[in-house]
Amino acid sequence: MRRTEMDEEYFDTIFTEFRDVLAQMGKVLPAVSLVAVQKQDPFSVLISTVISLRTKDDVTLKASQRLLAAAPDPYAMVSLSEEEISQLIFPAGFYKRKAAQIRTISQILIDRYDGKVPADAALMMELPGVGIKTANLTLNLGFGIDAICVDCHVHQISNRLGWIRTRTPEESEKVLQTIMPKRFWIPLNELLVSYGQEVCTSVSPKCSLCPECGRCPRIGVVKSR
Repeated sequence: MRRTEMDEEYFDTIFTEFRDVLAQMGKVLPAVSLVAVQKQDPFSVLISTVISLRTKDDVTLKASQRLLAAAPDPYAMVSLSEEEISQLIFPAGFYKRKAAQIRTISQILIDRYDGKVPADAALMMELPGVGIKTANLTLNLGFGIDAICVDCHVHQISNRLGWIRTRTPEESEKVLQTIMPKRFWIPLNELLVSYGQEVCTSVSPKCSLCPECGRCPRIGVVKSR
């Protein structure tokens, strides 16, 4: 697809189509988005995103809810031991490592930022376990700041649809910024994560369910349903 064809009307159509499909399937928001809606503060988004890495959505949501109920801010978090944090977020992937990271993150926020998450991706990425995806998602859902958060789903679907031709999520983020109007930046991750989990899966995507089936170039798709 040519970039000149990807105007606001095009993205409005795509986003509406994908949301309608997910609504028909009864798909709820990704775990971090649900935490953001429930808690509405940057610290909760940051911590739940750290927990979410290499962890299924249902596990992430329950682990985040348990931990943030016990420690809703950095000051309460550092009052817990790493073992207590580990027990609260189990069985999240790498839960012991994440427990250490979460406690250290909380202490750094207290020491450097008066217990607040900085609204700056570069500063957040100085925190242990925080990469560009986590930083941008916290900017999006915690602060309402426009930023494109690219994970494996966003990277794969954007390339599969022919929006971009990139090799890494980091490269995808930069290119998407040049072709996508800003008002789509925040909902992009939330939408494509859900769509990638339910429809446009990494292996054998359910193309027959997708309203873009007749137009999608299906780049990289070997087998579909």
